This record gives sequence, C-alpha cells and structure tokens, in this order.
Amino acid sequence: MAATPIAVITGASSGIGAATARQLAAAGYHVVLTARRKDRIEALAAEINEAGHQATAYALDVTDRDAVNEFALAFRTLAVLVNNAGGALGADPVATGDPADWRQMYETNVIGTLNVTQALLPALTESGDGTVVILSSTAGLSTYEGGGGYVAAKHGEHVLAETLRLEIVGTPVRVIEVAPGMVRTEEFATTRFRGDTEKAAKVYAGVDAPLTADDVADTITWAVTRPSHVNIDLLVVRPRAQASNTKVHRTA
Repeated sequence: MAATPIAVITGASSGIGAATARQLAAAGYHVVLTARRKDRIEALAAEINEAGHQATAYALDVTDRDAVNEFALAFRTLAVLVNNAGGALGADPVATGDPADWRQMYETNVIGTLNVTQALLPALTESGDGTVVILSSTAGLSTYEGGGGYVAAKHGEHVLAETLRLEIVGTPVRVIEVAPGMVRTEEFATTRFRGDTEKAAKVYAGVDAPLTADDVADTITWAVTRPSHVNIDLLVVRPRAQASNTKVHRTA
C-alpha cells in the first residue's frame, strides 16, 4: 500500500493557508500545518483529523533558518510544499513608508519562502514527483499607490518562483505560482492596518463578492492535483469585480 503523500503548508493558522490545508487533506494528502501560532494550527489539525483526514501541527517561524532546517529533518520525501506565509504591513507612500515594515514584509514573504523551499527541496526531489507552490499576489505583477513595500516583496517572491523553475527544470519538481487579487479573509487587511477594522473594511466596501480563502484554496488544490507532467506556471485569480490592482467596481 502506497504511503499517503505529505503536503506542508506554511502560514496555515488562518485564511488561505488554513483553507488550503482543509482542501488538500480532503484531496488525500497528509497535511503538515506550520505557523507561529501553535494553538491555531493544533486546533485545525484536530478538526481535520476528526473529519477522517490526516494532519499534523508544527509551530514554525519561517524567518528562523535554524528552526526551518530542524523542521526539514523530519522529511526524507515530500510531495507538496505550499509557501503561503507572508502578509502586508501598512499602506504608506514610498516617501514616508517605515523601513521596518518593508524589512519585515521582505523577510516573511521572500526570505521565509526561500528558507523553507531550500530546506525542503531535497525531500521534494527525492519523492520523484514534487510540487512547490508559491502563493504570491497580483501585487507581484503590477504596482499600486500605497503598496510599495508589499509590492516590492511580492515582486521578489514572483521572481523567486520564476528563477527556481528555470534552475530546476529537468528535475521531478514542479514550481507553481498562484497570484490572487482581492481576497477577503478574517485577518489580511486588519493586520495590514494594525487592527484598525474600519480601515480594513474600506478595502472591500461596495465590492460585490471579493474572493474568499476557499476560492484561492480551491485554485491551489486544482493546480497541485493536475497530472505530474502539467505545470501551472502562473495562475492569476481575481474576483469578477476587479479588473486590475487599481480598477475595482464598487456599488457604493
């Protein structure tokens, strides 16, 4: 009997990461949930296991290289890595943006993705059929005012995916990039505006049906479960009401 394939999801404590964990588990993967908030991922792992699927929680800060290297020792082979950990801080213009925010976004979105991908790439290769998913953003493809730091970080993550794909072509590992547009989750905008729920709500005001975490998780799961020879290089997904990062239809 073949062993259950393992999928690691970073940033799995909420939003897209948690939704992806649920969907990949339902698709037949043993999901390993990583995030800094141990209580959240342990609760999610319990939920998934109670549903009859397989999940393990592992508290991890993807920016801590030593911790990531220790985590990677647990895997000889690995089927899927979903690099989801990241996020945005602030919406200040370049002229007044806080360098500390820029640095933190770069460390989490880019260096965190680099750390985990480097550490787990040998196990992904050893599996003979590995998949690296990098969850970037439409911010990694085009700019918008007030998003300089986040846009810069997501451009870095996008280039990381493109470059990795070039460098490992010929190995049994796919590199998939999923770039969502406007997604309404319970924490993304609130974290960006440091708990200001009023500012966070304005991001989505008047928008008919922004994407949900489940919408993006469904996209990721679809891409991962394509036949091994099929690589979804870059998949951009937006709500119908959003034509670009700066063109959104609002009813009010």
